[in-house]
Amino acid sequence: MASGWANDDAVQQQIDSTIDDAVARARRDIPTGESLTECEECGEPIPEARRNAIPGVRLCVACQQKKDLHNSTFSGYNRRGSKDSQLR
Repeated sequence: MASGWANDDAVQQQIDSTIDDAVARARRDIPTGESLTECEECGEPIPEARRNAIPGVRLCVACQQKKDLHNSTFSGYNRRGSKDSQLR
């Protein structure tokens, strides 16, 4: 199959880069440190079960849902792919 200017493993490299970016983003979003007893956004108490389940939790469920909805606009398109693959 003709691949233009892209090397033979360009597709796999783009897939690997996309996965690496997603893993790095997930690791960056893992809470660390001591769990809070009250939500840092709204001040509502954070239940003990949530604090035990998620070490370093800082938000109540409602505020976490709002944050997750706001962050879900990620397109997933990896721009580090070759120029040839972006022109297709």
